[in-house]
Amino acid sequence: MIKQFNDHAANERTYLAWLRTGIAIIAFGFVLERFDIFLHTLVKTLGADKVQHIGHGGREAGLALVFVGVVTLAVATWRFAVTSRKISSEQVIIYDPRNALRLGILIVALGVFVLGYMTRLLFSAH
Repeated sequence: MIKQFNDHAANERTYLAWLRTGIAIIAFGFVLERFDIFLHTLVKTLGADKVQHIGHGGREAGLALVFVGVVTLAVATWRFAVTSRKISSEQVIIYDPRNALRLGILIVALGVFVLGYMTRLLFSAH
């Protein structure tokens, strides 16, 4: 039997959830980048005189999301290893929620950025 198996299993489940999250962020970034290419192709097909303006930055936003997804995977892997060592340690460690709060703030900022980008696309196309 593995000592503190429940804690290690919970750590692994959390790690797998973060891996899924990182992969989802990468996939969303890829879709956003491809959507920008689709919009520019649509503008060229319709002709520049029929569409006033299409926003730029989708490619950069998509690449930024792919980068954030890769960083998420790296940080998740690092945290899994650190937490695994802490679980196996006999030392008492006080929980610090600041990292979770920082991550929450980053995700909210990312959501606001994507919302702003999509809003700009919708209003600039009219």
